[in-house]
Amino acid sequence: MTSTETLDAGPVAALGALLDSGTPVPAAGDLLPPLWHWVALPRWPVSSVIGVDGHPRRGDFLPPIDLPRRMFAGGEVTFHGDLRVGAEVVRESEVVSVEEKDGRSGRLAVVKVLIRLVDKERDDLLVEERQDLIYRDAAPAPSSFPDPEPAVVDPAGAPLVPEADGWRFVTDPTLLMRFSAASANPHRIHYDWPYATRVEGYPGLVVHGPLSTLVLAEAIRLAHPDQAVRRLRHRNTAPLFCGDPAHVRIDAPTPDTAEVALRRPDGTALAGLTAELATATP
Repeated sequence: MTSTETLDAGPVAALGALLDSGTPVPAAGDLLPPLWHWVALPRWPVSSVIGVDGHPRRGDFLPPIDLPRRMFAGGEVTFHGDLRVGAEVVRESEVVSVEEKDGRSGRLAVVKVLIRLVDKERDDLLVEERQDLIYRDAAPAPSSFPDPEPAVVDPAGAPLVPEADGWRFVTDPTLLMRFSAASANPHRIHYDWPYATRVEGYPGLVVHGPLSTLVLAEAIRLAHPDQAVRRLRHRNTAPLFCGDPAHVRIDAPTPDTAEVALRRPDGTALAGLTAELATATP
């Protein structure tokens, strides 16, 4: 699948407001921070192709897998050149592999998607990315449902709160709704509490895998403002649920690499990211 698209300033501004990190929000002509192209290139599906879970029905671009539950599992991104707000790029996307297997929780399928972003004017390769998606069996029908979420929830404020050894990552329903809108993600597990709990069997709203990964990349950007990211490897290992406590920490950084993890208070790993760094150019 090939399309010509513009790195849209609107969603970039929306993400900047959402992260509220105190750094300047990129405007037209500015460099995009690592992974912000996930919102700068929104792709809204037309209403007539939406499936039960809110995603487009499979069988067009993604293969017609009959497993209902979808998870963003990780991937790798290599930055060959600079992405700038307002620039036109050619996006080339293809499904490169589909692997079905039996996991601990039943059948699953791992779908790998390769994405290339090419500068439309100069024909230079800017970004090469692999995304890993996992599809799983439906959850067993819950014997009981969690208590409804309170009708009024105090706003969480900025999602990354500095602490002595990293950042606290705080979420609320409004944050999830805003990220769904900024990233053109209509998956119902992120905003539809009855669907998330009674159909997919989760204990609450699910924090987006891409949001967790973006927060890790943002932590590296805040900790290494004078360095550029050349390659990112990221993995989501367990879901984070809205409002649950989580902590971001950069482990054993070196001049050339940084590893950052998102964990629950008990140490359970939720997501991890490794970045290869280089001296930033103006």
